[in-house]
Amino acid sequence: MVEKKLKKNAKKIDKFLINFLNKQKKSSLVSPMKYGVISGGKKIRSTIIFDSGKIFNLKEKKLISICAAVECIHSYSLIHDDLPCMDNDALRRGKPSTHKKFGEATAVLAGNSLLTLAFEIISDEKNLLLPYQKNKIIKLLANCSGHTGIAGGQELDLKFENKKKTLKQIIEMQTNKTGKLFNFCLQASALIAKKNNKEQLTFGKLGEEIGLLFQLTDDFLDLKGSKKLAGKPTKKDKKKGKSTLINLMGYEKASNYTDKLKKKILLNLKKHGKNAKGLTETVEFILNRNF
Repeated sequence: MVEKKLKKNAKKIDKFLINFLNKQKKSSLVSPMKYGVISGGKKIRSTIIFDSGKIFNLKEKKLISICAAVECIHSYSLIHDDLPCMDNDALRRGKPSTHKKFGEATAVLAGNSLLTLAFEIISDEKNLLLPYQKNKIIKLLANCSGHTGIAGGQELDLKFENKKKTLKQIIEMQTNKTGKLFNFCLQASALIAKKNNKEQLTFGKLGEEIGLLFQLTDDFLDLKGSKKLAGKPTKKDKKKGKSTLINLMGYEKASNYTDKLKKKILLNLKKHGKNAKGLTETVEFILNRNF
């Protein structure tokens, strides 16, 4: 049921992105950009946005540009993470990584272009959001994507390799690397719904926890999952000396930590009643998607 929802949502976002790019002036980077953002991937972050929108009774047409922007940011980060100077992965979403397909220089530029495209999508005059909402969302997305978010988290991930780090340090790194973009997904929905600042921050924190759950599950997939199922190489975290909860405390304790985090998230979602059903199902899927 959730997989069907994910596929349906992914098609909507792909269609939006294709239409947006097709209306722009052509360049040789469009092909690698489309390769990186459109083909493949579950686009879970977009579904998280749609699901959180249902909590506030928001229509999808008000959220779809935010979904497209998030997928651009996420895909840019993956393209760069796969580069030889970073994680050096040759496979992504079941196909050659962007740098393997188009070359390293083109992959860097395509990633940069997706990063800037995200802000272009949000600021577009056809976007149905109010001007002050666009401004706030652009600032929030920038904070979650740059040195205080994804980029900063990736930097720590690389620096932590083959070093003994504490639970707090690992959680902070993974929260930045993955959790901050999920923070954006829920906080942006609350902002569009015109909730007050405190409520926006509360939903952002919930998104951060969902993102951390996603990252922890990804770590389990790397250890136990198959290359075919994951769509990328597995069993590489241990080889590279990655700082993960599994490597710090062992599989069983890490699994217990993850289970407690999931229960905490679901308990928070329960407060929102039936409107949170979709998001609850997606959270359940996140933890169980690869096992």
